Amino acid sequence: MDRHSHIPWQEYCYLDLKSNAQKQETSKRMEDPGWLRRHQTLLQRFLSTSILVNVVHHMRKADLLSAQEAGLIQKMGSLKDKVHLLVELLSVTDPHGAALQAYLQGSHLTEFNLITVHDSVVRPYKDALLQRLKEDDNSSLQVAGNSNSTLLLIECVSDLQQREHDLVQVSVNRGAGPLHGRVLGLDKLITPLTRVSTAPRVTLTIGVAGSGKSRMVRRFIQLWSASQIYPELSLAIPIACWELSSFDRLSVERLLRLYVPYDNVDVIIFNESCKVLLILDGLEEFRQSLDFADAPPTSDPRREIPVSDLIANIVRGNLLPGATLWLLSRPGTGAKVPAGLVDRVTEAPSPSQTNTPEDVSSQVWTYLNSQKPLLILSSVPAVCHIIITTLSRLLKLESDATPLPRTLTEVYAHYCWPHLSGSEAPSGGIRKPLSTLGRLAFYSLLRRRYTFSETELRTYGVDVPPQGGTLGCRILQRRQSWSSDSMAWQFTHTSVQEFMGALFYYVSLRRGMFDLFSESAVSWPRIGFHSHYRSALQKTNQSDAAAQGNLDLFMRFLSGLLSPAAGTLLGGSLGVVHEEQVTQRTTATTLLQNAVTGTAGDAVSMRSVAMVTCLAELQQGEWLRSVEDDLINCSLRGKLKGGVCAVLAYLLQVSDACTEETQLSNCLDSSSLKRLLPQLLYCSKLRMENNEFKEGTMELLGSLLSAKECHIQMLSLADDSISSKGIKPLSRALLVNRTLTSLDLRGNNIGAKGAKTLCEALKMNQVLVSVNLQNNHIEDEGARALAEVLQSNRKLTTLNVSSNHLGDLGTVALAQALMVNHILHRLSLQSNSVSDRGIKALSHALQSNRGLSCLNLRENSIGVAGAKDIAKALKVNTCLRELDLTANLLHDEGVTAIAEAMRVNRAITSLHLQWNFIKAGAAKALAQSLMSNTCIQLLDLQENALGDNGVIALACALRSNSSLSVLYLQGVSAGKSGAIALADALVVNESLHTLDLRGNSIGMEGAKAFSSSLKNNRSLRSLNLQENSLGMDGAIFIATALRGNHQLTYINLQGNGIGESGAKVVSDAIKAGAPDCVVDI
Repeated sequence: MDRHSHIPWQEYCYLDLKSNAQKQETSKRMEDPGWLRRHQTLLQRFLSTSILVNVVHHMRKADLLSAQEAGLIQKMGSLKDKVHLLVELLSVTDPHGAALQAYLQGSHLTEFNLITVHDSVVRPYKDALLQRLKEDDNSSLQVAGNSNSTLLLIECVSDLQQREHDLVQVSVNRGAGPLHGRVLGLDKLITPLTRVSTAPRVTLTIGVAGSGKSRMVRRFIQLWSASQIYPELSLAIPIACWELSSFDRLSVERLLRLYVPYDNVDVIIFNESCKVLLILDGLEEFRQSLDFADAPPTSDPRREIPVSDLIANIVRGNLLPGATLWLLSRPGTGAKVPAGLVDRVTEAPSPSQTNTPEDVSSQVWTYLNSQKPLLILSSVPAVCHIIITTLSRLLKLESDATPLPRTLTEVYAHYCWPHLSGSEAPSGGIRKPLSTLGRLAFYSLLRRRYTFSETELRTYGVDVPPQGGTLGCRILQRRQSWSSDSMAWQFTHTSVQEFMGALFYYVSLRRGMFDLFSESAVSWPRIGFHSHYRSALQKTNQSDAAAQGNLDLFMRFLSGLLSPAAGTLLGGSLGVVHEEQVTQRTTATTLLQNAVTGTAGDAVSMRSVAMVTCLAELQQGEWLRSVEDDLINCSLRGKLKGGVCAVLAYLLQVSDACTEETQLSNCLDSSSLKRLLPQLLYCSKLRMENNEFKEGTMELLGSLLSAKECHIQMLSLADDSISSKGIKPLSRALLVNRTLTSLDLRGNNIGAKGAKTLCEALKMNQVLVSVNLQNNHIEDEGARALAEVLQSNRKLTTLNVSSNHLGDLGTVALAQALMVNHILHRLSLQSNSVSDRGIKALSHALQSNRGLSCLNLRENSIGVAGAKDIAKALKVNTCLRELDLTANLLHDEGVTAIAEAMRVNRAITSLHLQWNFIKAGAAKALAQSLMSNTCIQLLDLQENALGDNGVIALACALRSNSSLSVLYLQGVSAGKSGAIALADALVVNESLHTLDLRGNSIGMEGAKAFSSSLKNNRSLRSLNLQENSLGMDGAIFIATALRGNHQLTYINLQGNGIGESGAKVVSDAIKAGAPDCVVDI
């Protein structure tokens, strides 16, 4: 037989043997005794209810399950529990799971393949990711970043974030995060937030450069790979967008093979039962900008298309529609992703200063607190690392010859060249790397490129990898690919790139003859510092660059290089003599001031504020200090012209005067408000009082509060002549505003009509918690409108309607509202002509109200009957803490009734009864209640003719009372005997810390008694003996006593006939014995 005739047989035999081998492998796998247990979790994940029903039915027919066992499976609650019981039962009757495998392979092949290959792909993939993370931690340069595992859930990317440079955003917000951010852990990132919501398909995370977004990705991958989060997630595929820049065209299949290079990975990725997360980190690093509008749609996973079109189709859902996406980018790029495609937006949070590293010295933070612009930028982790590293090193030097940096430019100069602060600063050590690294930084900045391949670095003459101890080693860091061993390089932070770009431009402009912004193109000649600096200023303000403030920080550094401090630091190394520095500084200052004042008639833009920032960096601060002094002294009236508004806008961001609140009282008119409007958006507490706002101005304020980006939380418009018409735009704004919690409108003239308009808005507003309408003539009609608000509003906790002529009718309306409203905590009805009729209704409401804790009824017409009604309410009310009945008509009878109530009341802690025609009888009744009451802490009985008998009774109560800490007895006709009784009580009393006896007549004998008690008392902190006829001898008694009493922190001895010389003697004696005690004498 011809040997060649055996070839077909051999081939068939080979094929048959191969087939037999596959069958034997399958048979061997099906005989695996651990198959059921090992795949139990996967069976629970991928077997649907319908498949489970079929499986149970088949196992019944195969006699592997009994009818009773099948019934038990059906009765189990969740699908997961049913599959678990099935596995348990089959482990007894079919230990190898051969029957189940055979059935799934024959009837449900897709699910069988998924179950059998899933872990063979996922486990080695997770191990590879963990190994990659471990290698990166050991070998790469890690810059400090946000190591938190939390994000902030926000609504959308704000207009400020879309338009401005990253660090401008940080400065405007004073380093604070978003107002409405909700903390979201990585374990909740892609899960439904409520029981009725669905999981997001596309999640966008934004954050300024250096906020730790890539670290967040690494943390997520670390937790997932270690099976600590999302066990239901089959694959999490991280992709650094810079990695895709080397590809012109890609298909989905090829993309996935790059990052998950395992056989059968398609079984997982394209199976609807598997959850796959695709992470795209750094959208801004694509060479080609993403175009979601014009990218041609495609759903073919094998078709190779441009990378930008590929990403657009993935985000749209045309490709990988079942995958979940997590996109991370800087805010400006993130805003380009259509809002309709994004299901959830999060932001990388700014770490608070309370979370600063423990190894950072208090010296560093103390200094940073004195340099507000640097402190604010320290909220960005990467910038914080640069600032703290620099300051810590300089503080360790303890050299007077090297002052600590006050500007960002100085910080970065010290960071890049540490030797500048030493004694050996080699000439030319700076200029050489500028021709390589500086040139790379500048021209890449113009192209918005922040990541570089080794080829690109070598094109600019940069050594790769950088040699130890060189500039490149300090400011370049390596980035490792997730998909391969390839790597790229970038500056440690984009701000370092901008600093190096500015330094390159500054050195080059001194000898440059053409436009430096054109790297290779031919341009018109441009010679001299003035020409080049003006060119940079124009480029910074051009619309294309200003769209996201791309060159703002570059311009700030360029200006900072001209400051005296930077000149001293860098001038010698750069070869710039002092005279040249002065000329350049003068030229730049003039150009910047002209740029600021040139927009004097327009609204203050961020560009104008950026120019003022450049002036501050240049350390030309005379103009800034002048405006800040006027701001602090409230003397800006008539001065908000020219460029002053732009300077003021800058101060709103960095001045200590605006840290707590922004004070713009008595200085604004319609024109200046219109110019400042865009900058006032970002103030949190704004006080604009006594400004005479008219209707047109109120329209501007309404637009301010209606803006989506409004940050204002507290707004005071007191004494601004606001009428009922002016309140309308403000009320419309309250319908949409979501930040304002406190509104002060006292001293205006909105009237009842304006109150009604405001109340319509308050019915809908769910943010305001405090409203002050004092002295607005709203009358009883306005009170009725407010009562309607209180019946429905569940946010308002503080309401001040003092001096509004409410009368009894208005009070009755408010009282009725209090019977159903238990949210209002503080209510002020001072000076409203409320008589016993109104108090009767109010007292009735207090018997059932469970929310009001502070009630101000000063200066009304409450008589004895009203006092008795109040007393009746106090016997049952358990929530009222502070009650002010000053300047009413209670008399002894009314106060006695209140005193009786105080014996059983256990809620009132503060009771004001000043100016109520009280005499000794009422004082004795109050004293009786004090003996049993253990809650009262403040009692005010000023200007009541209690006499010595009343004071003696109170003194007797103080011997046993242990709760009263503040007692006001000014002008109560106390004499020597009353003072002696009080002094004796202080010997044993341990709770009273404030005693006010102004305007009495305790004389020298009373002072002598207090002198004796002060030697023993250890609780009293404040003692006021003003105008008590002590004389010189009495004052000396007090001074002598203080030598043994070191608890007293304040004493007032004014108006006691001591004289100037005596006052000095007594004051010196007190200070010698009690140096911490403040003395008014």
